[in-house]
Amino acid sequence: MMKNIYKTCSFNLFKSIKSILSVFLLIFLLACPQYVFASKTLTVSAAASLTDAFKTIVNAFEKSYPNTHIDLNLASSGTLCAQIERGAPVDVYASASERFMNRLQKEKMIINSTRHDFARNSIVVIQGKNVPKIHKLSQLLDKTIAHIAIGDPSHVPAGRYAKEALIHAGLWKKLQNKLVLGVTVRQVREYVAQGAVEAGIVFSSDALVPQVQVVIKIPSSYHSPICYPIAVVKGCKNIKLAREFISFVLSPEGQKILKRYGFRPIKD
Repeated sequence: MMKNIYKTCSFNLFKSIKSILSVFLLIFLLACPQYVFASKTLTVSAAASLTDAFKTIVNAFEKSYPNTHIDLNLASSGTLCAQIERGAPVDVYASASERFMNRLQKEKMIINSTRHDFARNSIVVIQGKNVPKIHKLSQLLDKTIAHIAIGDPSHVPAGRYAKEALIHAGLWKKLQNKLVLGVTVRQVREYVAQGAVEAGIVFSSDALVPQVQVVIKIPSSYHSPICYPIAVVKGCKNIKLAREFISFVLSPEGQKILKRYGFRPIKD
């Protein structure tokens, strides 16, 4: 009789302890979801010109790191920079311009020790298949070229480099009435591909599609060096995973993917 009572009491005590622990676990899950659900998730904001390369890099990274998910946010580098400045929950920022990364660094919004340059690029003039071809920048003044698309220099790095090149060539002011400004370098490419403009200036990595062709390679001496930096944004909830993502981008596998999509290595 006493033995049965003891067993019953022990069982009830066990159930009570189990219930209490379950309640505490539930409270922890509700109060601290970031430690349970978001520990394997990263938000990566990347320049529009990195779209194809970073989609491939993200897929490869997620395969190498099971139970990890990367949310890829793509836009112009300037737009992404402004989002971070306004408090957007971003973990890693990859820019097509040192200018915007420098701005965030000055504002102490990135972790400086995580900043690395990971790729280089160049700019080119592209045209569609069914327009009269030009072979030098001065021909942008020709009457056959009614519209020229470039990225908005205020927030699209490719557009800023294009502006620098046109200023260097003495054409910037002369072409003002022809310029069509795109919100991203990819939009500029679409304008050219669709025949909405007769020419456009984009990164060489964006010209690797059959709908457009490169007609002029703009010398690097015409503009600032085109360098792509990446860094962890302050406030990142999983700095270790963010660092691992950056390491993957810098790794031989990551660099091989970038090369496949037309980017050049930093030490080239």
